[in-house]
Amino acid sequence: MSFSQAAEKIELENTPLQEAQQRIAHETEPEPMGCIEFIATAASILLFIVTFPISLCLSFKVVQEYERAVIFRLGRLRKGGARGPGIFFILPCIDTYCKVDLRTVSFDVPPQEVLSRDSVTVNVDAVVFYSVNHPIMATNNVEDYSHSTRLLAATTLRNVLGTRNLAEILSEREAISHTMQSALDEATDPWGVKVERVEMKDVRLPLQLQRAMAAEAEAAREARAKVIAAEGEMKASRALKEASDVMAESPAALQLRYLQTLNTISAEKNSTIIFPLPLDIITPFLGPLTNRK
Repeated sequence: MSFSQAAEKIELENTPLQEAQQRIAHETEPEPMGCIEFIATAASILLFIVTFPISLCLSFKVVQEYERAVIFRLGRLRKGGARGPGIFFILPCIDTYCKVDLRTVSFDVPPQEVLSRDSVTVNVDAVVFYSVNHPIMATNNVEDYSHSTRLLAATTLRNVLGTRNLAEILSEREAISHTMQSALDEATDPWGVKVERVEMKDVRLPLQLQRAMAAEAEAAREARAKVIAAEGEMKASRALKEASDVMAESPAALQLRYLQTLNTISAEKNSTIIFPLPLDIITPFLGPLTNRK
């Protein structure tokens, strides 16, 4: 690949963020002052000298550690980037400044009524955490970066959830939050805003759908209970069959089991005890009765 082709490829791959940074860098380059600007600047300096030391209160400003000040002189962005933290100087009457807070800000996305991919209507809300990482872009590229980020978050929430079905919305919250965070971060890059985190708070289903899902879950639990009971009966029947086979091979074991059962019944303090008689004892007595018939 030749050098010219590589340069063209790099130009095509420029992101909106890079274009915005290049535009701001071009705007902050020093330009020759016009006649009116020169006169206004000279008059402001003269006013500062005449009203000294009262003008000190109007010319020196302080920004906190978590703030930056973007200064404009006669409507043009001053070179040198954002000022702060600490004290900075402005000329009265011709300089204006805008403070930008760099701390992380959180806001709640209002509940959005979303139609999922499987045509189920759900109400979903979320919370978004963002911060400003480029004060000049946040001031020059968007009128109100906070309000714009809030509107974009609500729209992104509806768009992302509209591509998922109900089961995915309920079970893949972390993946959906990550997708929203990536989409918001990419969209707010030209505004100098960094979306740090997005979390889904609550998913509210229609009442009729909640009842249907509860009935389905109850039916599934009953089915599992029946399966477990059937498996238990099968295991018990197998154990009884094995025990009967053992007792059939050893009549003495059957007699011991018989005595053990009588001992258990007597321990329960029952007023009536029924003694079952073995067939080998009753058979000799049943013989004469059978012959008479």
